[in-house]
Amino acid sequence: MSDYDKVWVRVNHATKKFETRKGTVTALEDVNLEIHDGEFVCLLGPSGCGKTTLLRMISGLDIPTSGEITIDGKVVNGPSPKMTMVFQEYSLYPWRTVAENVGFGLEMTGVPAEQRKLEVEKQLKLVGLEAFADSYPYELSGGMRQRAAVARALATDPAVMLMDEPFGALDAQTRNKMQRELLNIWQATKKTILFVTHSVDEAVYLADRIVILTPRPGRVHEIDTISLSRPRDRTSVEFAQYRKKVLHMIEELETGNQNI
Repeated sequence: MSDYDKVWVRVNHATKKFETRKGTVTALEDVNLEIHDGEFVCLLGPSGCGKTTLLRMISGLDIPTSGEITIDGKVVNGPSPKMTMVFQEYSLYPWRTVAENVGFGLEMTGVPAEQRKLEVEKQLKLVGLEAFADSYPYELSGGMRQRAAVARALATDPAVMLMDEPFGALDAQTRNKMQRELLNIWQATKKTILFVTHSVDEAVYLADRIVILTPRPGRVHEIDTISLSRPRDRTSVEFAQYRKKVLHMIEELETGNQNI
């Protein structure tokens, strides 16, 4: 059970099917999940299990074929201002400065320029990019570009942040640094985060709970609570035990799927 009270995201018997030239493909089947206010949840599973599809359905970019998804008790029928997404690909506009990118969502919703400026400054300070407000994306490292993307997501003050392998394209050292920085931001803002990853290490390091999906069609195989204290030590025996346990579950799922 989660220590958090309010349920922000509820997935209720959600199934997603796609029509292809070869017939109907079931990407996700009868998925049930609750995500609580302020919780950090990671989605983990074999390649092709539907992690990103589930994230897109929660965001409103895709709609379930059957079942429903609610945010704060309201059925998701399309994108909601209560949620923002951060993608693996660098999604900043190259012709805009860092500050202009961070303020884009505010600009689109008609926030006055002076208020927008203050919010952008606040978020850039939070992610440590205040000195790069007037820089362009091509002048930043990969990690800095993703920090700017996180700042842009936070600027509209969403209740839920949906993150689709945001550090997947980074080298190992930068990735570890970004994980630490994301946890600092999460602890400072108390946002609810749903984070897709292929990395068991990343999931154990970041998550309150890990949701493990089966191979296609993706179903919830297990929801594992990570009861390690924070900040977590990747070199500790306890961390290694959790990592081994989760990795073993993933390997069993992949092996079982090959034997079908």
